[in-house]
Amino acid sequence: MKVNPQYQTKEQLLELYNKPLLELVFEAASIHRQYHNPREVQMSSLLSIKTGGCPEDCGYCPQAARYHTDVEAHKLMSVESVIEQAKNAKANGSSRLCMGAAWREVRDNKDFDNVVEMVQAVNDLDMEVCCTLGMLNEEQAVRLKNAGLFAYNHNLDSSPEFYGDVISTREYEDRLNTIDNARKAGITVCSGGIIGMGEAVEDRVGLLMSYMTMETPPESIPINALVAVEGTPLENQKPIEQWEMIRMVATTRIVFPESVVRLSAGRTKMNMEGQALCFMAGASSIFAGDKLLTTPNPEFNEDKEMFDILGLIPKAAFADGEKPVSQPDPIIEARKEKEALRAKELEEAKCASHGFEPRKIVVE
Repeated sequence: MKVNPQYQTKEQLLELYNKPLLELVFEAASIHRQYHNPREVQMSSLLSIKTGGCPEDCGYCPQAARYHTDVEAHKLMSVESVIEQAKNAKANGSSRLCMGAAWREVRDNKDFDNVVEMVQAVNDLDMEVCCTLGMLNEEQAVRLKNAGLFAYNHNLDSSPEFYGDVISTREYEDRLNTIDNARKAGITVCSGGIIGMGEAVEDRVGLLMSYMTMETPPESIPINALVAVEGTPLENQKPIEQWEMIRMVATTRIVFPESVVRLSAGRTKMNMEGQALCFMAGASSIFAGDKLLTTPNPEFNEDKEMFDILGLIPKAAFADGEKPVSQPDPIIEARKEKEALRAKELEEAKCASHGFEPRKIVVE
């Protein structure tokens, strides 16, 4: 049951969202136990492989070039550095690595070739690989799929009605198209939203309505609380109460029984009791590590202690789907062949020059 047939209209979702909290959590927990192991929570790591300098105007994002934040722009990480970070994340218990690049859209250049290589390398470590790179077309999605990408993240952020209050440089339809391109390539979809941006409750359930109308809803739905960053248009937004996160997690779990509900940004503002209620209400994934792209996150050791206290166990990689098989990328193979040929030509030219004697000129 990908979408719960009991809830089909916005009015029904509003009534569900506004239920007495303990009744809502109980209903969510009951459904969660039918479709998931309630003790399993996946530990994922989020790595910013290209930071800052984004041309978009997302009001919540400190990586937008137009805002004056403390985020420094950095070029794309090397493949070797990403592999090192992935190994470290796996050693600390993560079974999924999500790589984020502050791009408006994917471009067919050497940077994207490097991302394809990163996907191949992390998949070879037996970790689920997720990417969030901005908009991408069908051909780019196919390259990522063939490299071994398990999931593509592209959040809708909020309802279609509220979306324009936060973002003007990318249309809601653009986001839906990117999700569709990932889906066509056979990549699982990770897509959710942010609450606490000044939206109404109607916009929160409006976000869920957008997923309900899809032929196939996302396999993963991350729920984020706004982390207000100084220098962004939303810097003065009042932090939401943790009870609002619990309500959103529970409502999402009830409406999408099979999807993985991911408790994402904003956990630093929640105590352990609040997080425990989120897990009871259906959250079965967290981001582990001390940073989410550029914003703070609880450290690995804090989460390990919480898991021990609550009796939670880390979810293994590929528990929700088969591991993709990485295939050689024709574009990268052709580039490497060309580079090898050029290196050989240079070496031959260098060897030939060893026996070369410059012509002597006699000046009379």
